[in-house]
Amino acid sequence: MREFGISNHQLALIVCNNVFIILFYYLNTLVLIPKFLAREKWLWYVLSIVACLSVFLYLPKEIAAKIAEPEVLNPQNRPWIPNPAYHGKIPNTSLGRRRPLADGYNTVLFLLVFTVGTCISVIQRWLLTEQNRKETENEKLNTELSFLKSQVNPHFFFNTLNNIYSLAVVRSEKTAPAVMKLSSIMRYILTETQRDLVPLSNEVDFTHNFIDLQKVRLTDKVMLQFSAEGDIDTLLIAPLLFIPFVENAFKYGVSTKESSSIQIYIKTEGNTIIFNSINYIVATENTLTENTGIGINNVKRRLELMYPGKHVLTTTEKDNYYTVHLEIIT
Repeated sequence: MREFGISNHQLALIVCNNVFIILFYYLNTLVLIPKFLAREKWLWYVLSIVACLSVFLYLPKEIAAKIAEPEVLNPQNRPWIPNPAYHGKIPNTSLGRRRPLADGYNTVLFLLVFTVGTCISVIQRWLLTEQNRKETENEKLNTELSFLKSQVNPHFFFNTLNNIYSLAVVRSEKTAPAVMKLSSIMRYILTETQRDLVPLSNEVDFTHNFIDLQKVRLTDKVMLQFSAEGDIDTLLIAPLLFIPFVENAFKYGVSTKESSSIQIYIKTEGNTIIFNSINYIVATENTLTENTGIGINNVKRRLELMYPGKHVLTTTEKDNYYTVHLEIIT
């Protein structure tokens, strides 16, 4: 029936409204939000939205009227429609309220598109910002770890060369084997430390080689114990975490005048790696805690970066013995 039909003007108005609402969506998300909202120009953004709403409520009607003539209104400003129940025409009072209702509907539609578009755009920009922040943090973390590794390697290399130099000065026959041991150790540093994680067994072998290298300068007054037990073949660990503690045990726990001892243990319990180092504190000009050096501080920082909340490191000094206890959950 005709009263359920749609006029050409109404069809043109619907098309114009849809076109304008789509254009506003892209204008808001691609231009207004990046240019005003993202730069915190709140007033300009609000004024732009109000201007868009005014244009949306006015311009589509004008364009639709140019495309198709609207219905002819009677003197009471109400459209006449045919009514089969009468031989003439009666005014349709319900259509007289069509324009205010249409403006209200268009306003709600505009605000809905505005809210959805703004929320989607803001969420997308927030996710992009979070992604960039995480990438920046990861890059900073990798840079810091690389810097810490570059500090650990020369520190270890410097101390080991001092030991070999001492052998060379006295023309010891142990000098050549010591150089070979150092070559093996440096090969490990150059190859394995480029990786974030290495097999625990490799780190144990590296520690064992280092201890063998230190033995060349030990006397019978030093009691040395080293052991590794547990599932060291399957667990992974960051390289060069143990060696600064081992270095300091030899540096401050060895004496040629009095008896001393060093005990180093590495073991695993499930997915936990446990390192213990106990050394007798040899009297020096400075205390041990004042001379732990950059190596220990770097290890602490690396543990914080690579095992946050998954490690426990305690150092104690009691009865002239210095103890290091480190647990790492892999």
